[in-house]
Amino acid sequence: MTLQIGNHTLENRLFVAPMAGVTDRPFRMLCRELGAGYAVSEMVTSRKELWGSLKTSRRANHDGEPGPIAVQIAGTDAAMMAEATVYNIERGAQIIDINMGCPAKKVCNKWAGSALMRDEPLALEIVQAVVDAAQPFGVPVTLKMRTGWSLEHRNAVKLARDFESAGVQMLTVHGRTREQGYKGFAEYDTIAAVKAAVRVPVVANGDINSPEKARDVLAATGADAVMVGRAAQGRPWIFREIAHFLETGTHRAPPLVVEVRRLLLDHLVEHYALYGDYSGVRTARKHIGWYVRTLPDGEAFRARMNTIEDCAEQLRAVGDYFDGLADHMDRMPVQRPADADAPGEEEEAACAVH
Repeated sequence: MTLQIGNHTLENRLFVAPMAGVTDRPFRMLCRELGAGYAVSEMVTSRKELWGSLKTSRRANHDGEPGPIAVQIAGTDAAMMAEATVYNIERGAQIIDINMGCPAKKVCNKWAGSALMRDEPLALEIVQAVVDAAQPFGVPVTLKMRTGWSLEHRNAVKLARDFESAGVQMLTVHGRTREQGYKGFAEYDTIAAVKAAVRVPVVANGDINSPEKARDVLAATGADAVMVGRAAQGRPWIFREIAHFLETGTHRAPPLVVEVRRLLLDHLVEHYALYGDYSGVRTARKHIGWYVRTLPDGEAFRARMNTIEDCAEQLRAVGDYFDGLADHMDRMPVQRPADADAPGEEEEAACAVH
């Protein structure tokens, strides 16, 4: 099944969620290689004074990335968001995604992210400004939001109708409120209500951590697609596992250890190329940790990774670890949902704006 956003046809209905500090270009391309049909960039600030920063320039790097190139922007001022839209389109963005889903305090205290759902007139003003700025370029605008600000203030359905009327062409809904952060569990009734209320495609997000969960959420919500976030950390092949299960009703075998070794080493090389040696070896530690967290001696290996400050040494250590693992097992162990996506993790990492 394919989806259409503007003039862009997406390969399938399995999407990578934007996560700051995680879904950089190497990670997005890896997920696309392993079965994701669509990946949204890390969140880019609308604050013009930060556009020249090294961090923002890395986030705007789409070299060699398969299209469509989707960039998520965040901010609280309609004019600045419109300017950020043009800035990113001129640098290759083919789809602009508005962030109204991030619950991180450092974002919400600035009234960006999901905090905008508390100020409906401002939220709509921003959406209209972004749509108007993108329209001359023929670039579609999408939006990611939560079910509401709190359990007593779940206004996703009303906002979804307003955003559709303003010209938003796809809506992603995370099944928690801003107040919840990533605590507790996602609920999908509100997502189903949004789907019933609008004609544009709706994407379900939140706690989708297994092929069965993807199937169940699609069935429960009627959503057009699912978006996977934290469950893809250290398990980017989850997309092909979900695709196989949705198509056949059977489970695809876990990847071979030698394949994961190659995938991770290739990922690290691309990661170093983007970040440079000093930052690269340090920011790679979290990715390595996610890969090995449920594996034999994984915790000890993670601790060792934190002491290595050289890219070549880090590559050798990772290669040696997986060589040793391959001596004892052919395939990666089957991952349980609890291993992949425990509620409450990674709130700040998933949404931080820098």
